[in-house]
Amino acid sequence: MAAELSPPFFDGHNDTVLKILMDKARVADIVQGYDSGHIDLPRARAGGFGGGFFAIFVPSPRGSADRMEEAQPGGYDFPLPEMLDQAYALDFVNRGFEVFADLESAGAITICRSAGEVGVALDSDRMAAVIHIEGAEAIGPDCAELEDFHARGLRSLGPVWSRPTIFGEGVPFRYPSTGDIGNGLTEAGKRLVKECNRLKIMIDLSHLNEKGMDDVAALSDAPLVATHSNAYEICPHARNLTDRQLRQIAESDGMVGINLASGFLRPDGRMASDFGLDVLLRHLDHLINIVGEDRVGLGSDFDGALVPKDIGDCAGLPNLRAAMTDHGVDAALMTKLTHGNWLRVMRKTWGE
Repeated sequence: MAAELSPPFFDGHNDTVLKILMDKARVADIVQGYDSGHIDLPRARAGGFGGGFFAIFVPSPRGSADRMEEAQPGGYDFPLPEMLDQAYALDFVNRGFEVFADLESAGAITICRSAGEVGVALDSDRMAAVIHIEGAEAIGPDCAELEDFHARGLRSLGPVWSRPTIFGEGVPFRYPSTGDIGNGLTEAGKRLVKECNRLKIMIDLSHLNEKGMDDVAALSDAPLVATHSNAYEICPHARNLTDRQLRQIAESDGMVGINLASGFLRPDGRMASDFGLDVLLRHLDHLINIVGEDRVGLGSDFDGALVPKDIGDCAGLPNLRAAMTDHGVDAALMTKLTHGNWLRVMRKTWGE
């Protein structure tokens, strides 16, 4: 692998599977390459994108995420969609598992169930793919579905996307705002945390509100992980993490993946891509200062967000690597930030 593509990036979050589920891409597009989206195999190879957590997300008929282009300077507050019906969500999630199988059969990904398997896949011609479900609407209050999902390869779960679930409440797409909005986990939510711990499924705190995160921190025996969130001190968006929350993550020996969504990076909260990577580096510096250099990585939100123009898609990751190098990131730290820290927290979470 060329020096500018090594070490490979492992990513905390992408929505590429959703592109296929919504008929905006085909499995063949991900294998052969296409002119839309952020991730396909040729661009991954061109950019040193080794893989990541690939999400199954169940969309609302029309929700806040569809309206990000309406975000304006000075502030915004998009109402959250209503809670989803479980049967509808379960059908969509089952289709998502089928997409994973199709992508693996076509040679685009290797589905990974352990950190060891991720490490091997990062050195292969396929993308390493850890199955993640973003929002637990497909799971009932007794969590019975969780064991089946785990057997099918699920290794990471977000109890909520931003809309509420029977397990807890998420944060709205609101700027400026903290995530201190709404109540904590329900009894079903606390049961879900315990079941995830039992099965060694990573619990993703991105999108969960502040009281919910406090409840997870009090209950969970695993590292606290926010797969795609940024620093509130740099961008005061409800989706970002305050220093208090970052200290919780550090105390648990957890992990934060830097989200490339423009509105969660820019200090003005706008969903506009015309800004330099110096803004992202400010988040990187702040996160390292609070949680330490062993607990920060990438959580791109590719295929689910408007990313900085200097990155554009996964083929643009050498520009991020170059910006970090110019910023003083040496080879050892680069390995940690690109994938080493993710491998560490996966091993610790999954008991390897």
